Amino acid sequence: MQSGTFHTTYASDVSLRPYWPQRMRIVLVLVAVLIFPWFADRYWLNLANTIAIAAIGAIGLNILVGYTGQISIGHGGFLAVGAYTAGLLAVHLGTPMWLTIPIASFFTAAVGAFFGLPSLRLKGLYLAIATLASQEIIIWLLTHGKLLGIGESLSLPRATNNLFGLPMEWLGNNDFAFYWVCLAFLILTVIFVSNLFRTRTGRAFVAIRDQDIAAQVIGVDLFRYKLLAFATSSFFAGLAGALTAHYRGVISWERFTIETSILYLAMIIIGGLGSVSGSIYGAAFMILLPAFLSNMARTLSGVVPDINSYLPYIQQGAFGLAIILFLIFEPEGIVKMWRNVKDYFRLWPFSY
Repeated sequence: MQSGTFHTTYASDVSLRPYWPQRMRIVLVLVAVLIFPWFADRYWLNLANTIAIAAIGAIGLNILVGYTGQISIGHGGFLAVGAYTAGLLAVHLGTPMWLTIPIASFFTAAVGAFFGLPSLRLKGLYLAIATLASQEIIIWLLTHGKLLGIGESLSLPRATNNLFGLPMEWLGNNDFAFYWVCLAFLILTVIFVSNLFRTRTGRAFVAIRDQDIAAQVIGVDLFRYKLLAFATSSFFAGLAGALTAHYRGVISWERFTIETSILYLAMIIIGGLGSVSGSIYGAAFMILLPAFLSNMARTLSGVVPDINSYLPYIQQGAFGLAIILFLIFEPEGIVKMWRNVKDYFRLWPFSY
């Protein structure tokens, strides 16, 4: 009788999803996300789009923090670079969305690589402070960049909200149309990052995280791969920022403050460090939590009339409490909880 993980071919051994239950879950998830927008109202479509964009940004941050071990508190600044780059291209040059998004992503990758230079000399808390400085520098430039045509806020004309020359409204309301754009980019991001860590580059990232000195001894170029990790992470931050700019239509530096950077750190901590699926779980959790509290406050407003005035404080308290509870009871995040559930049913009725 077979026991444990057993492969008979090399193709099965290197497959991302070698077992049929894993493939079945992927099929069910794809069917669910394809059916969802046809039955959801605009409120739920807005939440879904926000989660998809946040998941892309969280995956990017997880590449740097979870997989490469380079702490960053400047992710909100890189999101801002992507958003403002896409916005400025659309406003001043009339560039269509299908061009502004890749341009903004690659430009943000270059900016991220530049601000990643301190990682060659700094580690841990010192690197965190250096990335915090990058966050503050970027926000300062956005608030004092009038010579570059950057104001405190930027409105994108609706004419730029098109896909390959077709106006977004051709699919219906903007939330419904943008759902397919966000979904496509999220799927491409998941496929790319999942395969990235099966390559030489991805394994070099993990080696740097586990022990950078040992990685250097065996031939890993720390200069090259640390900068590449920052650039790759910033690329997806720029992608998320550009999508945010086109989806919201109005962008402001206030959307990309240090609180945003902490929010994305919370996403990958709660979802699970070093996990693509964990980034998605964490993004969904952190986006749905304030929405759930808002709906609860609306329900209880008849019983507690002043609850809406305390809602921001309740949301901040729940935000901090969630991080503390996960760090105490499940440091590996939601992805580990899901793995425990799968292991329980896989090994049932045995307790080991």
